Amino acid sequence: MEARTEIETLGEFGLIDHLTKNIEFQNASSILGVGDDGAVIDHYGKQTVISTDMLVEGVHFDLMYTPLKHLGYKSVVVNLSDIYAMNAHPTQITLSIAVSNKFSVEALDEFYEGVYAACEKYGVDLVGGDTSTSRSGFVISVTALGEVVPGQFVKRSTAQKGDLICVSGDLGGAFLGLTLMEREKQIFLENPQIQPDLENEAYIVGRLLKPEARRDIIAFFADNEIMPTAMMDISDGLSSDLLHICNQSQVGCVVYEEKLPIHEDARMAAFKFGLDPTAAALSGGEDYELLFTIPQSDYDKLVLNEQISVIGYMTDADAGSKILTKGGNQFKITAQGWNAFKDQ
Repeated sequence: MEARTEIETLGEFGLIDHLTKNIEFQNASSILGVGDDGAVIDHYGKQTVISTDMLVEGVHFDLMYTPLKHLGYKSVVVNLSDIYAMNAHPTQITLSIAVSNKFSVEALDEFYEGVYAACEKYGVDLVGGDTSTSRSGFVISVTALGEVVPGQFVKRSTAQKGDLICVSGDLGGAFLGLTLMEREKQIFLENPQIQPDLENEAYIVGRLLKPEARRDIIAFFADNEIMPTAMMDISDGLSSDLLHICNQSQVGCVVYEEKLPIHEDARMAAFKFGLDPTAAALSGGEDYELLFTIPQSDYDKLVLNEQISVIGYMTDADAGSKILTKGGNQFKITAQGWNAFKDQ
């Protein structure tokens, strides 16, 4: 059996020292990091973008099927996604955790391994944070900082009538991965002798447990001089997030069901679970793809990127938000996206 080091043997400051001892900065903008009362950052004339997110055990993740290393990686990535959604480049994060004594130092090392893997992949520096005791499970709070050329950030409230609606990647996979994991969890709880059967569903499980932020899309915009008129990342589900843009920009929209990008593995999984792939794409959250609008004049530039799908266009606010089905019917888009407070 592996050795287990109790957190209390290190104390709070000892734990922070242990978890952060090997940090090496990757950004010139990171002047001072962990070890003082505050971090010091200098973005050299660029504007600073800040986003923060909290992940709570039992609400945002389930440790029965979420490996700690994956959880550390995902905790960082979901915050970096918000920075990219502002058309900015992430440079630093702070990470605060609250843990109960059921976690060993080795377990936290595993979590931080995932954190550092994400930092390394995306070129961001961990510059601060805090640890605390929790009486109610694992709580993670990440704040991400990024930089953007003055005036180049993209908001949600600036889409225009006639703009094309675009998404990166494909949709619904993470929700289907969650559906599979929850199903296997129930089977396991009822009969612990039965080993989970993930049925070769590596794609949808990966979409849930190890999402990636779309740095490549932001780089593509810069290389091709594309400036989205509005943008956000898809965390609550396409329908819910698109309605945010419509409401804040005071426009309506038309989305074509046949244009929704759905991976073949996700489509097959949906059918197997008795779910509608379109519903999964519209309402499933946690895809962390970018949803953005561009002027029609930029359409020719988009064709260069197979990772971008044009799914519809913006209309007058009076026309409402509609989806046109493959069968030619028209339905109102509703915010069926995941609601954190639906069970309260």
